[in-house]
Amino acid sequence: MDAQMHVFTNGPELAEKLATDVAERLSSAVAERGTASIAVSGGSTPKVFFQALSKHELDWKNISVTLVDERFVPADNDRSNHKLVADNLLQNAAKDAYFVPLYQPFAAVDDAATLATVKTEAICDPFDVVILGMGTDGHTASFFPGGDNLEEALDLDEPRAVLPMVAETAGEDRLTFNLSALHDAVFLVLHIEGAAKKETLEKAQADLDEEDMPVRAVLNRADSQVNIYWAP
Repeated sequence: MDAQMHVFTNGPELAEKLATDVAERLSSAVAERGTASIAVSGGSTPKVFFQALSKHELDWKNISVTLVDERFVPADNDRSNHKLVADNLLQNAAKDAYFVPLYQPFAAVDDAATLATVKTEAICDPFDVVILGMGTDGHTASFFPGGDNLEEALDLDEPRAVLPMVAETAGEDRLTFNLSALHDAVFLVLHIEGAAKKETLEKAQADLDEEDMPVRAVLNRADSQVNIYWAP
């Protein structure tokens, strides 16, 4: 299924429209089923989007929020995606949302991944909304080129799960949902900004290996249409 490109003049305009589109889908899901779920990504790109979404008056107490991936660091660490979401999304109207962290306080990242899989099992089959980011190396979620669990993470025959991921370019050990848990989200978004990310996207849409540019696995094999939101 071809990706759908949404182009905006600037980041704030993108953030407002993406927040509105996400809010509509979460609201519809709650109206239909009584609950909704969203998995979001970290990094600097989604901060303004988080702030915009936090102000939408939704039935947040029935909306579960989790992370696409996380660094294996405690929630008070400045590099924690949990902290980023707590400071920017779980505010205003969205302070009533039910947040499900991926980080768990174990000595080993493998044990944290096992518990995170159990704790998120009820909300990811499928997610209503998944917001992915992308690095200029072509990684998305914590699907890093050279990652120790990359092949398993991209295997759609694997059950939905949170996996540990160690990669030279990742910095800390990571926790990440696998592709099986993300690819069939009702509303699947790739949110990228800047010329460098657009160039990376164009490379990924060319004929390159998924292990070299793991975002290709999402673009090529997702069950749901990938909606690309981009601004310069």
